Amino acid sequence: MSDFINGFWSYFIACIALGGIAWCLWLLYTQRRWLGKRPTAGPVDDTGHVWDGDLTELNNPVPRWWTWMYLLLCLFALGYLLLMPGLGAFQGMLGYTTADEVRRHQAQLAEQVKPVYARFETMTVPQIAADPAARQIGERLFLNTCAQCHGSDARGGRSFPNLTDADWLYGGTPEVIQQTITHGRHGIMPPWKASIDAATASDIAHYVRSLSGLAADPIKVFRGQREFGNVCVACHGVDGKGNQALGAPNLTDDTWLYGSSEATIVQTILEGRDNRMPAHDAVLTPEQIKILTAWVWGLSNMSDGSGGAGAPEAGPAASQ
Repeated sequence: MSDFINGFWSYFIACIALGGIAWCLWLLYTQRRWLGKRPTAGPVDDTGHVWDGDLTELNNPVPRWWTWMYLLLCLFALGYLLLMPGLGAFQGMLGYTTADEVRRHQAQLAEQVKPVYARFETMTVPQIAADPAARQIGERLFLNTCAQCHGSDARGGRSFPNLTDADWLYGGTPEVIQQTITHGRHGIMPPWKASIDAATASDIAHYVRSLSGLAADPIKVFRGQREFGNVCVACHGVDGKGNQALGAPNLTDDTWLYGSSEATIVQTILEGRDNRMPAHDAVLTPEQIKILTAWVWGLSNMSDGSGGAGAPEAGPAASQ
């Protein structure tokens, strides 16, 4: 009911629920009263429908037990609607909600699995990433929670980042990864079609492609560099290396979230992009998030490149 923008639908649902019970009671009363006035025997009970030569359909009152059964069911329905949610926005006298039930079950499950995560509480993310048991837990958490978008191999896809290449929109430190998993991200590239035309966008696209060493028209690159300074530099920087504080991508590393073709880049410039990573603090416990953080961090920082056994790599990847 919280999805409705006004109270009309609440009253609408309540009227349907109560109207159905009222109609059932009215039908029982009127039909039994009408049938009860008719003679109990004779041709008047015959509807005229005969099957197989000797099977005749009669029109007699229903058995008394059948009537009482429906009356009791109607009383049960009224009692249910009084105690439980069912009349639109009315929550019922017992105050039951499925959301509360889910939260209770989640709390019970968290309490049951708490001993499994207890030994990782004092460990750092790199230490957890090097622990074989923690890696198994992290992989299962990833497959259950993250693989739908980032793929079972964590290499992502169109609009979903590759988590194995050490290229990070917001930063690849354990703290940033944990924050991303916990609270989610909302990346927005504003559309520029109201300010520039398709030809200008094409010039910028060629300049952006040249930053990654891709094939580009030199004349368009020259014009695009000037327009890049007017339109894009505020987020992506003068050198095009982006800004992790804003989640603005590095345009010089030949890593593309939507594709590197001229048409795709032009579409991005003119139409913009709106990409969202959902928060998982309501889905995973803090202990699970910490282990999942370690597993994701290990994908690009462990010596085997997959979150497997090995020491953290030295160099930019480990400190990113």
